[in-house]
Amino acid sequence: MQQVVENFWTRFEEPIFCLAPMEDVTDTVFREVVMKMTDPGKLHVIFTEFTSVEGLNHPIGRERVGERLIVNESERELLRKLNIKLVAQIWGKTPEIYHNMAQFITEHYDFDGLDINMGCPVKKIVKQGACSALIDQPDLAKEIVLATKEGTHLPVSVKTRTGIRQHETERWIDQLLDTHPAALTLHGRTQKQQSDGEADWNEIAKAVQIRNEREIDIPVLGNGDVFSWKEGMDRVAQTGADGVMIGRGIFHDPWFFQPGGTLPTPTERADMLLYHTRLFEKTWSGKKNFNILKRFYKIYLNQFTNAAHIRAALMETKNYDEVYHYFEQHPVAESL
Repeated sequence: MQQVVENFWTRFEEPIFCLAPMEDVTDTVFREVVMKMTDPGKLHVIFTEFTSVEGLNHPIGRERVGERLIVNESERELLRKLNIKLVAQIWGKTPEIYHNMAQFITEHYDFDGLDINMGCPVKKIVKQGACSALIDQPDLAKEIVLATKEGTHLPVSVKTRTGIRQHETERWIDQLLDTHPAALTLHGRTQKQQSDGEADWNEIAKAVQIRNEREIDIPVLGNGDVFSWKEGMDRVAQTGADGVMIGRGIFHDPWFFQPGGTLPTPTERADMLLYHTRLFEKTWSGKKNFNILKRFYKIYLNQFTNAAHIRAALMETKNYDEVYHYFEQHPVAESL
């Protein structure tokens, strides 16, 4: 077994704020964009997209799956400047492959930690017996965590949910804590809920209580329906959690990690949209579909006059040049 390095998760003195791993969202480009809009000390940990250990283990699919682990040098510079940790999130169902791919990632990439996805509720993934399906397979889940830890010297954390069809927080979290993960993030919804209904932060408080009763020195973070910095701090105070993970909240406000500042102007919003587009083109042109960008355009252009008209126009664009041309012909300041 490799010797584990000091667990960075336990070094934070203030509540920990994280940007959640999200499919087709938290690639190296979006992570950099978020950090460009982040005040020092407000964001502590960011995650890659979900990366399949089975896919990474397959010689034919490795290059494609490995795109999820790409980190641009410009992102590296911001990580160093803001002292933010970068964690690779992985998923799968076979302990031996977890072990081997943990070793592979550790040897070939430069991450601060690994995180095991035991929370994704997507049906095609669950049918494979992976992610949130592991909530009903605690013995296999334990094997996976321990096998991953044996394959790396990096801290190994876990992100999960409260149950399958109903909350089983006490049983499930108690079982997970047997593996002593480096940190534990709990989304306050069951697998069945998907993203529906409200996240139950009382269940997150239960997880904190179980951790405390067992006197295990790891942070427990909460996830679900946090849409402002203040709301995140309130949730920490309410539950005793050590921090919060922000998912959909970043779509409500890309400047989430710049709390207390003035609202960005329409021109600043457009400038960030163009920065995102240029970086995406530089990084992924010929590899990823241009239309992925359109989900982001919606979040930059809001809260000002005529924003809906601009969004509608951008939804009709077919390539990068059409986006650039639109703003050359229609400066946002002139659209108000």
